[in-house]
Formats: sequence, C-alpha cells, structure tokens
Amino acid sequence: MKFSVSMGRVVIIMIFLIFTTGKSQEIKVLDFYTKEPIVNVAVYNHDKSTTALSDLGGLCDISHFKANERITFKHLSYEVYRTTKAQLLKNGSNALMVLKHEQLDEVVMSISKWEQQKKDIPHKIVTVNARTVAFTNPQTSADLLQNSGKVFVQKSQLGGGSPMIRGFATNRLLLTVDGVRMNNAIFRGGNLQNVISIDPFTINKTEVIFGPGSVIYGSDALGGVMNFYTKRATFSETDSLSISGNSSLRYASANNEKTGHFDINLGKGKWAFLSSVSYNDFDDLKMGSHGPDEYLRNNYVVTNNGVDVLVANKDPRKQVITGYDQWNFMQKISHKPNNNWDLDMGLFYSETSDYSRYDRLIRPDSEGSGLRSSEWYYGPQRWFMGNVQLNKKGKGKFYDGLKLTTAYQYFEESRNDRSFQDPVLYSTKEMVNALSANVDFENKKIGDLRLYYGVSYVYNQVNSDGSQKDITTDISSDSPSRYPDGSTWQTAAAYLNGEYKAKPNFTLLSGLRYSHVWINADFDKTFYPFPFDDANLSTGALTGSLGFSWFPRANLQVTLNGSTGFRAPNIDDVGKVFDSEPGSVVVPNPDLEPEYAYNMELGIRKNYNDKLVFKGAAFYTYLVDALVRRDYLFNGESQIEYNGELSNVQAMQNAAKAYVYGFELGLEAFLTENISLVSNLTLTEGIEEEDDGSDTPARHVPPTFGDIHLVFKNRNLKTDLFFNYNGEISNGDLAISEQSKAYIYAKDSNGLPYSPSWYTLNLRTQYQLNRAVKLSCSIENITNQLYRSYSSGIAAPGTNLILAVEYGF
Repeated sequence: MKFSVSMGRVVIIMIFLIFTTGKSQEIKVLDFYTKEPIVNVAVYNHDKSTTALSDLGGLCDISHFKANERITFKHLSYEVYRTTKAQLLKNGSNALMVLKHEQLDEVVMSISKWEQQKKDIPHKIVTVNARTVAFTNPQTSADLLQNSGKVFVQKSQLGGGSPMIRGFATNRLLLTVDGVRMNNAIFRGGNLQNVISIDPFTINKTEVIFGPGSVIYGSDALGGVMNFYTKRATFSETDSLSISGNSSLRYASANNEKTGHFDINLGKGKWAFLSSVSYNDFDDLKMGSHGPDEYLRNNYVVTNNGVDVLVANKDPRKQVITGYDQWNFMQKISHKPNNNWDLDMGLFYSETSDYSRYDRLIRPDSEGSGLRSSEWYYGPQRWFMGNVQLNKKGKGKFYDGLKLTTAYQYFEESRNDRSFQDPVLYSTKEMVNALSANVDFENKKIGDLRLYYGVSYVYNQVNSDGSQKDITTDISSDSPSRYPDGSTWQTAAAYLNGEYKAKPNFTLLSGLRYSHVWINADFDKTFYPFPFDDANLSTGALTGSLGFSWFPRANLQVTLNGSTGFRAPNIDDVGKVFDSEPGSVVVPNPDLEPEYAYNMELGIRKNYNDKLVFKGAAFYTYLVDALVRRDYLFNGESQIEYNGELSNVQAMQNAAKAYVYGFELGLEAFLTENISLVSNLTLTEGIEEEDDGSDTPARHVPPTFGDIHLVFKNRNLKTDLFFNYNGEISNGDLAISEQSKAYIYAKDSNGLPYSPSWYTLNLRTQYQLNRAVKLSCSIENITNQLYRSYSSGIAAPGTNLILAVEYGF
C-alpha cells in the first residue's frame, strides 16, 4: 500500500514536471521594438532536422531543441536571428526580431481605412512607426513629423508646430486620430498647434498621405492627410491576467525639458485595458550662437504693479517667454467576445498651460525702438476625445468587413493680448463640441476587385465669447467674440473606392466621394454694425481619384495618380473677427464658396539588388477659387477701429488661383549588414494668381529641405549621424504676407527681410541595455547654429543634449 501510494506520488510529480517543463519551453516571437507577436516565423536548427512555426500569438514550442543547440529564426520581413535555447529561456522566453530596413509588402490603412499592401497604392505614403518614434524621441507630435525628413514644420512659439505638405498647410491639411477627423469648424488659415495635443508616447504608427485625400476623408484634405494610430490594449494569450508596461524619463538641455511617461496594459483573454499618462515641462528655449543677430532677444517687457517696463535681456539667446507645460492622458479598453467581433474604446485628454505666442512678443512698435505687445499668450489648449469603434469580420451579405466609428470631441482655446503700457487685456475664448460617425465597409467578393465604401457625418457647434479686463482696476467687461456664438458646421458624405488587380504586377485604384456641407451662423451686432444678419451656406462637392501601381520588373515600381480635393468654407472663414497682422483686421464674409484642387503625381521606385533603393515623385497641384485674405470694404469703409487701433479691413475671399509643383527624392543604401545611408530631398515651388492677373509667391511653400543619415545598427545598438539642410528664400520669393513680418526674418545685403539657408549636424544613439532597459542619448545642432525655419516666429534650439531612459516590464 505504501509502495503504491509512493509510486502514485512519483507519477504525479513526473507528470507535473513534464507539464511545467513543456510549458516553460514555449517561447514567444516578438517585434524587437513594438513587442507585438510575429506570425509564421520559421524556427529551425542548423541542419533543419528540427523545425517549428510561430502561431497567431507569436507562440512557438522549442521543447524538441537541445539546450545549447543553435536555433535560427527566419521571417521575410525581419532580420535573421540566431541564438540558443538556453539563452532564450534565460531571457524570459522571448525571441525579439528586428524588422528589415525596407519592406515592399508593408501594410497601410490610410487610403481605404482598411489594410492594404503599400506596393499596390499609387499615392505617396510615408509611415513613421513606434520604433522610429522611440528612437527619435520627439518632444511633440509636430517634432515627430519633422523628424521624418519629409514634412516641413513651422513654429510661431515653442508650444506649436504647423505642418506644411506640398505647399499646403493648416486647414488645407487633414488630421485624424484613430480614424476620427480632428479638423474642426475653427481650423484657420493661419498656423495651427492642434497636432501637439497628440501624445507621441501613445503613437503606434503615423501614416502621411501626400496629395489630396478627399475621396476618403472629405473636406480639408487638399495637400495631404496625417493619420495618427495610437496603441491598442493587448489581450492575454492565456486565460490568466497578463501585465506589461513602460516608463520613460527624458531631459533636453536647450529648453531644460523634463518629461515623464508611464503606461500599463492589463490583458485577459477577452478584455484588455491600456492606461497612459505623460507630463512635459519646458523652460524658455535657448537658440544657437552662429547666425543672424536679428534673431536675438535683446529685450522684453516686465510688468510691475500694472506698469510696463522694457528691460534688457541678460542672455539674448534665451527666448523669453516661451516655456510651458503639458499633460496627456489616454485610456483604451478592448473587448473581443469572439473571432468575428471586437470593440475598442478610447478616451484622450490633453491640456497645456498658458503659453506665449512668441512671434507677437517680438514685434517692434511703430517707432521701432520698443515692443508693441506687453502680453500675447494662448490660454490652455484643451482637447478631449471619446471614441468607440466596432469591428466585424466574416462574410456578410454586402460586406466582408464592417467598421463603425463614433466619436465626441471637445476643443478649447483662447487668445489674450495687451499692448505695451495699455492697461486693457483683450481676451477671446472658443469652445467647439464635435460629433462624428463613420460606417466603413470592405468587400472582396468580386474576383480580383476589392471594394471599399462608406458613409460619414460630422457636426460641430462653436461657442465663442470675448472680454476685456483693466489690469490696474481688475474690472472686466464684455467685448467682441472671435466667432459668431452658437454657430454650426456639419457635413454628410458617401464614398466608393475600388482596388482592381488586373495582373499580378499591375493594380488599379479608383474612387468617388460626394460631400455636402452646411453652415449656420448668426451675427451679433452689439459691437460691430455688420451689414448682414447671418451666414447660411449649403454646398456640395464631388471628388475622385484614379491611379495605378505597376511593376514592369520585380525591382522597379512606377505609380501614377490623379485626384481632386476640395475644402468647404468653415466658421473661421465665414465669421471671424481678429487682427491678422499689425494694422489689419479680418472681418466676416458670408459669400464664400469651396475651393478645389486638381492633382497629378508620378512616382518611381528602383531597387538595385537590395543594396540601393531610389525613390522619386513629381507632383503638380492646381487650386481654383482659392480662399485667401484680401482687402475688403466693411459698410463701405476700408478701415475700422479694432482694439483701439485704426486698422485696414480684410476678409477671406475666393479671389485667387494657385499652382504648386515639385519633386520629392529619397535614397537608401545598405552599405553593410549593419550600416546604411538614408537621404531625403524635397523641392517645391508655388505661385498664387490674383483675379487681376498678377501673381505672388505662395505663402505655405517651404524652402528646399533635406537630410542625410548614416545609420549603424546591430541587435542592441543603433546610432544615427545625420545632417539637416534648409535652403534660402530670398526677399523676392517671400509671400507678401511674409514680407510684412520683417521682424521674424534676417536682413539681406539690401536691408530687406529674407529666410537664409541653414544646416545642422546631429548625432542620435540608442542602446538596449537588457530586455527591460533602453538608454538614449542625442546631441542636436552640434555646431550650435543660430537659425529660424521659414515662416517661424521662434528660433530653433542651439546645441541640445537629450538624455532618456525607458524601462519596460
């Protein structure tokens, strides 16, 4: 009896050991940077006598391999990885694989809102993935776009970043977050800062479409679309709770940045939760030493007991006042009841402190001996979004995939300005409530034809008020609002997009969209005798695209695409009252129509034996009925008083045509297994044509810009030595509106404003200390150049040391 009991215990123990041993030898194959599972990785020993394959969760059984046997991991999209079984188990049973430099079969979502092979897309699309974001360590999402080397970014202040793509900017570019339109009814033609509300720590991937994207995204997508996809909550591969997360700390010397981030993911088999929080604290930005003296901050205004005094800046390279701080929060909840349905909910909140508009603080007064403004700052920029997305896979009667996306957004911003030695502080505050719903379908039933179609609806309500406060008496009173309070903007649309693979090497992509836009705004005549009571616009637009992707040879790709885009007037165009520049005031104009863009793009990509890849694109865009700011008569008057100053009257008008053309070139050279060379160059030209036949340089056309990167990378270390370059824009090539802002530009030999060329030399490195700890160190602008990017009101950082540490668990 004792023997049988003992034997029973032994059997139980042996079964337990076999079970636990087998379980411990099941490893997970993950992406080195994103930690996402990799499917269909071939795992084998040197003579391939023992093989295995990773499943949908990246899991792979290596129990049949010997402890010190050399194991190879191979996947088409990843670098070959070799290790031993013992080392794998020692490292936490994870095999981390590094993505190859260049992948033709990269999947993108921006063209149809569904996954498509990038090689089948005729549009130019640039992807910035999570591993690139982690390596470049951008302070804001505007810097993330700029670091790509393919998007030009303008900054009027440190708390800013306004992208320019192919000669278009601000409300002629579209922003989306997780498929939800971020552009609202008060996106303006002036520079925008909304992109900084998106936390770069939460971004999984950013896709930038170059050229019109109106077929899928509707109004505003004239020059391009920037799609930000944030990280999703991840499920556990078993029924037990899985816990993972990251924490990061970063410091930058140029603006004494102190940033902290933390996120945690809790995953079960059918439920997952991801929480994220980030905090940024920026001090005043310090510029470089070698460059135009016109950029120096020689003096600034100090207010004591209600009295403004102009004081000398002890350090003219310090840009007083530019510092601010920002909080970002994100909560994701995912539910997957079965293999066909999944539900994702996202909550986002971003808030800045007050931050100065630096370019307004350096404007000289009319005598040129002092400064015009004592204060000019934005109040807290707040953004909230709650979105719910329902996805269904599987065969339906009219679709193979269904995606329902609903969202609510709240935007808040304010402007506050006070002239030098004027006791009155003028303020306006805007709040936008935005509702949206999209239903998107994917259908793959008709042979080689894939159809994508859907409908969308967006509703915006704008609340706006104005006030003025005497800082000496602390007495406040009402003043004009920036926009008609309670005005609404809404749009409804339907689209159809088709992808037809005529041959294995030839894909045709085409689409149509009809959009209708309504505006309703009632004008308050308390402060201004408007010659109209309201603005009621109802307008529609039909847009389309047609293009192909062709591989005449396996190593050569040719793309051609034609597309149209439109932008309907919004509340900012129709109903705004504000000072656009010194001595000018913009007033409402209810008689506006949409502007339309017609675009052609030719692209080529040549691969030389996987050692050298050349990419090129040529584009031409023609804009008609362009909405531009021009002189205007208000009740027959060309001047009115605004905030105590007699100002020239202007208004938005369909008063111009424009054409933009250029070239975008890219080169990747894989010199050795570990060393590569990457370079980008963008050349753009643009002209605005007036109704009277005259023409002027377009405002949002950036100078020629480019970069060259020499990259070394092995499994644990990545180093990037790179050179950034911007060309000159002479005085004659400056837009008229830019020539009037001489105080933000350098002076040429004739004393006229111009934007000089500049360059920076930079070094960036990242080291994976172990599975959990990652260290980063960068030195930007090593030669301490003093420069200001075109149209920017703030000078760029001087030599900037950036240190960061990331811990993952």
